[in-house]
Amino acid sequence: MTISRDAVLDWLEAFAAAINENAAYLTQLDSDIGDGDHGANMNRGMQAVLTILPGVADKDIGSIFKTVGMKLVSTVGGASGPLYGTFFMQMGNATADKMELTLDDWIAAMQAGYDGVVMRGKAQIGDKTMVDALSPALTALKTQRDAGAFISDALRAAADATKQGMEATIPLIARKGRASYLGERSVGHQDPGATSSWYLMRTAAETWGKAR
Repeated sequence: MTISRDAVLDWLEAFAAAINENAAYLTQLDSDIGDGDHGANMNRGMQAVLTILPGVADKDIGSIFKTVGMKLVSTVGGASGPLYGTFFMQMGNATADKMELTLDDWIAAMQAGYDGVVMRGKAQIGDKTMVDALSPALTALKTQRDAGAFISDALRAAADATKQGMEATIPLIARKGRASYLGERSVGHQDPGATSSWYLMRTAAETWGKAR
């Protein structure tokens, strides 16, 4: 089976709900090592995304992702807007004209989004950013695909890997963004961008959990 366009829209709504529910927590994480605005910024952006989804509900998945990305860039402040905006716009490029996604399509979209984040943020694994959460997710997806797994199983494995990557940011020294100013004082704090990335992958696994 595949991931339908309607399922993609359901995922975006679920991600927006997860960000809204956890906005205060994300802001607290960011207050510890950053500007203290990640939760509020992401929530504002995803609530804005919800307002434009009805207008693109009849479009292809690539167009939906590109529209989401542009809305995030225009409404989310700080580093989150450019990074998440780039992520979705690059996913849009990878899924142009598609009305449904296979596991290979989803991996290609994730790879494009990840590469866009790396290019925009200049971050590497170990820098204590969302890259530390997204990279294990991609690896898990590819491993599951190569093992012949169902989409649902691959998504759950990716969500688990994202959570592990998120938790692995706690002992790291931040080397990018505002958190890098703290140096060793950033150790012991979970990266907020990695945390919102976990919500991204967790809601995908939950929303598409029955996809075969």
